[in-house]
Amino acid sequence: MKNVSEVTSFHLYAYYGMEKLKPLYFFIFLMIYITIIVENVILIGVIYHEKSLHEPMYLLVCNLAVNGLYGSTALLPAVLSNLLLRSYDISLALCQTQIYAVHTYAITEFTILAAMSYDRYVAICYPLLYHAIMSQRLVKLIVFTWLFPMFAFLIVFIFTLQLRYCERTIEKLYCMNYILVKLACSDTSIVNIIGLLSVVVYAVPQICIIFYSYAHILRVCVASFSKSKLKALRTCTPHLLAIVNYAIGCFLEIALSRFNTTGLPYQTKLFLSLYFLIFPPILNPAIYGLSIQLIRARLFRLLSRKRRIEAN
Repeated sequence: MKNVSEVTSFHLYAYYGMEKLKPLYFFIFLMIYITIIVENVILIGVIYHEKSLHEPMYLLVCNLAVNGLYGSTALLPAVLSNLLLRSYDISLALCQTQIYAVHTYAITEFTILAAMSYDRYVAICYPLLYHAIMSQRLVKLIVFTWLFPMFAFLIVFIFTLQLRYCERTIEKLYCMNYILVKLACSDTSIVNIIGLLSVVVYAVPQICIIFYSYAHILRVCVASFSKSKLKALRTCTPHLLAIVNYAIGCFLEIALSRFNTTGLPYQTKLFLSLYFLIFPPILNPAIYGLSIQLIRARLFRLLSRKRRIEAN
């Protein structure tokens, strides 16, 4: 049995599938990262500068954009560095840091989406009390959406840090907690039990909030079938699209980790494994920027003003 001190790095085997087209993969990932940064920074900037957008829903959208930058930065700079330097090893410390960042990003994303569903529930079911309720609870909601994932995953992560590793080959482009547990040669029964229990804590409350909120939203809209309720219901569309997009990424990640995927082509597995870290950050700004009229109008005004300045 190897001693933990002997395993100071892990080998990211998935990079070997990029050998023949490495410059192309580097360009693709670079463009994806630049797109994510530009989209999310523009969305944050528009919400920050437009006072009419300083509403609870838009401030939660802003937090979703910040989390998108956080999650993509946990992955893409490391991928670009490995492709550029042709180094497929990752140190134990960097691997553990990446695990913490990736998992807290995923939990924070789901928690923010749950908070946004609550915001829509209050706005549609209690429109006259919306500002009174959300003005009192918004700061608490935002603080909770960030602190809860950071501390909740830390409990599981502490147990992972104490494991001893005998193998160092990781079949992905990045580190995940369940992969490191599989590579351990020490007893992982406690970690596995805590990991299963933690999934309940990470997901069940958010799922309950989302289903509860939309069950009441639908009830109110059906009971009062008016233009104002239909207009309010349309404000839920980008949020529902964001939830579906995130759910697809989570499902693909679970499927890849639980089922045999040796028959899938390399490019397919690469796409599926990166979905939940790339597509929510890249699609959420587009979903909200194009779907919400106030954000879209403000963005068009900024672009038209820039064109006039350039023309002069």
